[in-house]
Amino acid sequence: MEQTLFERIGGEEAVAKVVDYFYEELVLKDETVNHFFKDTDMKKQRRHQTKFISYALGGPNQYSGASMAKAHEGMNLQPEHFNAIAKHLDQALAHFGVNDTDIDAALSKVSSLKDDILYK
Repeated sequence: MEQTLFERIGGEEAVAKVVDYFYEELVLKDETVNHFFKDTDMKKQRRHQTKFISYALGGPNQYSGASMAKAHEGMNLQPEHFNAIAKHLDQALAHFGVNDTDIDAALSKVSSLKDDILYK
C-alpha cells in the first residue's frame, strides 16, 4: 500500500516542526502577512495548523476547527496574501528536506482551498 503524503513527510511530529518553522522563521517575519497574526495565540495557532495540515496531507482527521471560509471570515485576504503563505509553506517544507514532488502535492491541496480563504 502506498504511503500518504503525511507519512512520507514524517507524520505529525515532522509536520509540527514544519509549522513551527513556517510561522517563526517565515510568516511572522513577513510584513505582507504578519499583521494578520498580531492578536493571535500562536501556540494555539501552531497546534491547530499542525492538525489541519496533517489532515490535509492524508493523516488522521484530528482537525476540529472552523471551515476555511469561516476561519478567514472578515479578514479580506487577497491573492498576494494567499500566495505569500503558499510560498512560505513551500520554503518550510523544502527546509526540512521534503522533495519537490511532495511539496507540489502539498501545495496543490492547499491551493484547492483558495476560494474558501480569499475575500471573506
